[in-house]
Formats: sequence, structure tokens, C-alpha cells
Amino acid sequence: MRFSAWTIAGSITLAGWVVSPAQAQVPVLPNLNLPTPTQPNQNADEQVVSECIRLEGRCLFEIVGQRSQLPERIEGIEQRLQDISRTYLRNESAELKFRQKLDPQSNVPNIYASVVDEAGNPLREIRLMSVTDQDADFTGVSIEERVNELTDELKDALQRAKQERQPEVFTRQIGIAVGTGVGMIVASLVISGWERRLKKTKDELNCSDLSNADPISTQLSQKQQWNFKDIEHRLLQLAQVGIWGGGSLFILSLFPYTRPIQVLLLASLKIPLRVGLVGLGTYVAIRLIYAFIDRFSSVLASHHLLTPEGDRRARLRVSTVSGVSKNIIAFSGIAVGTLVALTVVGVDIGPLLAGAGIIGFAVSLASQNAIKDALNGFFIILEDQYAVGDVITVGDVGGLVEKMNLRITQLRDAEGRLITVPNSEIKVVANLSSSWSRADLAIPVNYQTDINKPLELIKHVAQEMLREQHWRENILDQPEILGVDEFGDRGVIIRVWIKTQPLKQWEVAREFRRRLKVAFDEAGMPIPLPQQAIWFHNALPMQTQTNGQSDGHQQYVRTK
Repeated sequence: MRFSAWTIAGSITLAGWVVSPAQAQVPVLPNLNLPTPTQPNQNADEQVVSECIRLEGRCLFEIVGQRSQLPERIEGIEQRLQDISRTYLRNESAELKFRQKLDPQSNVPNIYASVVDEAGNPLREIRLMSVTDQDADFTGVSIEERVNELTDELKDALQRAKQERQPEVFTRQIGIAVGTGVGMIVASLVISGWERRLKKTKDELNCSDLSNADPISTQLSQKQQWNFKDIEHRLLQLAQVGIWGGGSLFILSLFPYTRPIQVLLLASLKIPLRVGLVGLGTYVAIRLIYAFIDRFSSVLASHHLLTPEGDRRARLRVSTVSGVSKNIIAFSGIAVGTLVALTVVGVDIGPLLAGAGIIGFAVSLASQNAIKDALNGFFIILEDQYAVGDVITVGDVGGLVEKMNLRITQLRDAEGRLITVPNSEIKVVANLSSSWSRADLAIPVNYQTDINKPLELIKHVAQEMLREQHWRENILDQPEILGVDEFGDRGVIIRVWIKTQPLKQWEVAREFRRRLKVAFDEAGMPIPLPQQAIWFHNALPMQTQTNGQSDGHQQYVRTK
């Protein structure tokens, strides 16, 4: 983990080193002088903002003005700069001269630039720009000092543009570009190797088959390691993007002919890059919280002396609680990340939050059942009524709990049907696998059989099962032969209870019945079928019959 962290830090540092030379070329965000509380109704077009003056894609300095007027002023200054630059660059022996002149009407100082030949004859003179009080206030100096600063910056920019076109400078820039490209390829290959090894480790952690006998702390530790490896993998991918993107921008910034392309790319990718960084930050934050949840659960489980039943119960409960917690974290992280992304692209989220609050209130009134589901689901998880992996019965349905969250519980019944039950509908739940289970056997015996013989035979079969290692692990206690439980239509019913590991009661019961059938057959005691006896009593009431005589007397005869 330490080595991987150092490699990630080195990759990010390398990417930052490659990007840093081009950082000066990144268009700066406008400095918005937002209206004060005393000016709540100020028009957006009247807001004072600052923008860059560029020559061949390089930001020279910033000027200040109202939002509605500033673009026109910038366009005029840049166009005049290009005109004087073309004249200056076409004449190799030409020189630059600057002068300042106060406009008599507006009383604003203007900066003039002229190109002169070797003899000092002017080839062209242009008024480049005027300097306002707002430009001076922006840097906190007097207007005279600001005029001098801008004059020096304009002169340096034009001279640098001419110097960049010299053959020796151009050759050196090509060498820097080639060296940068080779460095990008080497760094990318190294990071690709780290990335492949990391991906292999992730696949091994993801595909490793941990059995149910493994401690809960081992499973949680594996999940925690996978989350950290996934974060490192994403950071390596970010380093790759930084190296190729930053290196390409740096190469474009080396030449005056390609520098406008760099500025155009930065301007077009500004919003996608911001949104992408917010998305990556949100993903990394969610994965880190996932790892912390697994770490906390692992520490909590390792500080308890758990029996095998307790460890299994902890595994079910921790997997359920961590799953629900991660779902909540993911939903919350995506919501927060979306709001942050909207903020960084310039969307005012205040009205959006207010509208969302109103909509949320309306939705909460219309979805009271969902709130009930969430509250009942919270208490189900808190009280550990059941967890994922338990077998439960809810009302008329039952099955294995495959999925549960704050709203629903999904069961898989014996026929493979997936049953979804809202948590608010769960009033009474029967958990068939909490801590331990029980096989409840009703064994019929023929009425004519000596009852002591099947009792001894049942006890013998139970002891034989306990002697085998597999069944001794699944049976937690001596089977309880309760004795004669009832007299049924199939014969005398003997009740047997076997305490088992959770969810093992059906497997134990099936094996016990199989062995008992074999033992009964060997002892000559067949399993009785349903039977019914009909008895005719000999003391029936006398019936009266007439003897056919016409004297009207009746003779009573008893029949049977």
C-alpha cells in the first residue's frame, strides 16, 4: 500500500510538472466584482469584470470594464496589436517605439506604438489602447504607474513574438517539444505497467472465492483492499490523462503558430474538465467512504469473541448494514457532486435548492408510505430482525432474503419466485435462521408395534449421525426424542427435535428420514399408511315390523 501510494504521488507530481509550464497560458477566470448588498438591483451588464488581452494566444495583461462594453474594447485592442505586430515582424531591422498621450476630450492617457526603420523613419503608428481609472484600481496603483506597466508589457510581448520566430529559438523549441513527447511516452508506459499490475490485483481480489467459513473480518478486509486499489487505479488513469493532455498543451504553447489552438482547446474544454474533476473527486470520495465503512465494520467484528454462529450472524448483519450504508452514501455523494458540478460551471444553485425543498416537501406529503417503509426498514436493520441471507416468513409468504434496503425486502421462495415486500407491510416476521435452526420431525409408528422398539431405533440412528464429522458440525446438540406426541390417523406420532446450524435444518431432516427409513425396513417395521377402522356395535335399537296379520298388532324384533 505504501509503495502504491508513492507511485501515485509521483505520477501526479510528474503530471503537474508537465502541465505547469503551460499554466500561464490557461485563460484565467474573470474576476467578478459582485454587487454589494446595497446594490441588489444592479444590472448584470453593468457589472465590472476583468478579461485578458492576448497576443498569439499568450495572455499579456488584464483590463477592466463593464460586462457589456468590455468585449468590444478587447477586440479593438487585440486587432490593433495584431496590426502593429505584423508590421514589426515583417521588417527584421525595424524597431519599436512607444509614447503616451493624454486625450484632451476624455482626459484619459493613451498608449501609442510605432514601428521605425533603421534610419528612424516611422513605418506605422497605431494607438493601441487607453488606460482607465478602473484599470489602475484593479492592480492598486496610480494611473501613471499603470500606464508605464502596460507600456513595458506591450513592448516585451512584441519583442518576444519577434524573438520566437528566430531560427535558433525555433530549433530550440522543436527540441523541447521532442523531449517532452519522449518523456510523455516513457511516463505513460511506466504508468501503464503499474496500471496493469494494479488491475490484475483488483481482479484477483474481486474473483477470490471466500467460503462461508472465512471470518467476517477477512471478507471486510478484502473489500477494503479492493476499494483502495480501485481508487489508486482511478488516480493512475487521471495521471495518464494529465500527462497526455498537459504535455500536448505544453507542446502547443511552445510555438506562436499553435498557441491559439491551445487557447481554443482550453476554452472549449474548461467546463468538461471542471465537471470531470468534480465527478472524479466524488467517485474517489465515495470509494474512500466505502473503504472506511468496511474498515469500521472489520474492527467492530474483530473486537468481539464470536462463536461460529455469532460470526455468521455478524457476517449477515454487517453485509446488510454496510450495503444499506453504501447505498445511502452513493446517493448522497451523487447529489452533492451534482450540486458542486452545477456550481463550478456557474449555475446559481440557490433557487434550485429552494425549488428542490418545495418539491421535496410536496413529494414527502404524497409519499407517506415510502417514509413509513424507510422508518420500518431502519428499525429492522437496527434491531437485527433479519439480514440478507436469512430465511424468513412474512405473513403468507416466505423465502431467502436476497436483497433489502430501507424501502423493500426481496425474498426468493422455494419455487424460485422473487417476492418484493414493502417494509411498512412487515408487521410480524418469523426468522428461520437466526443464530440456530431446528429440524422438527413427526415420525409415524404403527399402532400394533411395541412403542419402545421404534424409540430405541430412533435414538440409535441419531447417535450414528453424530459420529460422522460432517453431521456433527451441522448438529449443535444431542437430538431430543420427545416421545409420543399424538395419536394420529397414520398411527402413533413420535416427535423428534434436532438443533442445527442456521439453514441446515432441512438438510439434516432429509438425511435423518432417509436413515430412519432404512433402519425401519431392516427391523421389519413398515411406515404406516393412513388408516381408518369402522366398528359395528351389537346393541342397536329394536325395529318394529308388521307380521302381515290384519289384527293391527305389531311384533318387535331385535336385529344386528
